[in-house]
Amino acid sequence: MSEQMIMDIALKTVWLAVQLAAPVLLASMIMGLVVSIFQAATQVNEQTLSFIPKIIAMTVALILFGPWMIKIISKFTIDLINLIPSIGM
Repeated sequence: MSEQMIMDIALKTVWLAVQLAAPVLLASMIMGLVVSIFQAATQVNEQTLSFIPKIIAMTVALILFGPWMIKIISKFTIDLINLIPSIGM
């Protein structure tokens, strides 16, 4: 296994982590922004108010993007398994 192959796998792994985390993180960030604007507009300064909407947004994002995430991680895993024979050469 060459150094270039290791770097390619590492780069693909980091990019995969970014792709898989992005939908959930974006949903949480957008919901946090909406709740912050609501709190600023109504002057409600309850710190625990933002947790439930964020959890709901993250759950909805996982339900919507879950099949896509599973497809992406499955393809990556199959590609890694197919690389096993070339490691010894």
